[in-house]
Amino acid sequence: MSGTLIIDSGGANLASLQFALERLGVAARVSAEAREIAAADRVVLPGVGSAADAMQRLRAAGLAEVLRRLTQPVLGICLGMQLLFERSAEGDTECLGILPGTVRRLEPSTARPVPHMGWNRLQALTDDALLKGLGTEAYFYFVHGYAVPLGPFTCAQTHYGEDFSAVVRQGNFCGVQFHPERSAASGARVLENFLGLR
Repeated sequence: MSGTLIIDSGGANLASLQFALERLGVAARVSAEAREIAAADRVVLPGVGSAADAMQRLRAAGLAEVLRRLTQPVLGICLGMQLLFERSAEGDTECLGILPGTVRRLEPSTARPVPHMGWNRLQALTDDALLKGLGTEAYFYFVHGYAVPLGPFTCAQTHYGEDFSAVVRQGNFCGVQFHPERSAASGARVLENFLGLR
């Protein structure tokens, strides 16, 4: 098997992610089979719900170790991005440990409810291929209550009461905190850029 594969993480956004990729001319398969994931040219790890539940599903399916060993381009989306890190403060969950750091809860205030839901811009910190063609006015759709602090892996940040990692990259592992499949033309460009990675 080859092509682009979306890991079946049990989330409701799988179909919308498939449609977003179809609009770019890519018929992505959805699977939780370790052999199919390992053989794919590109892998997308979406995620909804809690970190603990998501990691439990990955471990139960025998996918945690498979993911750690992947050498092809991998894109984590929203919770899927957070799972790439060592730990999440959400339930004090041990995650995949591919990228260093701990996911933290966003601090709420009267002016900033948590979860953070809405459209925000990115501030690019590196000239990464994932950000190619995105202007400074591009907006992306976020829905999350936890976030990754800035680190050496941060390609772009977003501000919501505090700065957090909106796009990360380390080797073949990439992640976006926003939902590209719900971010109109800007999100489509990020997905297109990911599909161009080798």
